[in-house]
Amino acid sequence: QVQLVESGGGLVQAGGSLRLSCAASGRTFSSYVMGWFRQAPGKQREFVAVISRSGGATIYADSVKGRFTISRDNAKNTVSLQMNSLKPEDTAVYYCAAKPWYASTADPGSYNYWGQGTQVTVSS
Repeated sequence: QVQLVESGGGLVQAGGSLRLSCAASGRTFSSYVMGWFRQAPGKQREFVAVISRSGGATIYADSVKGRFTISRDNAKNTVSLQMNSLKPEDTAVYYCAAKPWYASTADPGSYNYWGQGTQVTVSS
């Protein structure tokens, strides 16, 4: 069982930066692949980024590649999402999620655990 709590969302102007964090409970954090997803009003939840259990491998959605960076600290049971050069279209509720296997990483249905989400709003 893993409990996830996101933080760091807020209101930022276009071109600005935010850093999201996700704190995980439990002793087995390093056993989980960690992903970030987002959901804008009226839209489906979409994949943003994923990081492998060791942190050695990452995958990004094309829409955020080069602007967002996912990282993890297994000693502190945290995963972060550094978001730079933010655009109004990045506005959404951002969720972190966990799963055991590094497969089907962009499919939200394959993740076992989810946080409650944190709102990110980018003004133009």
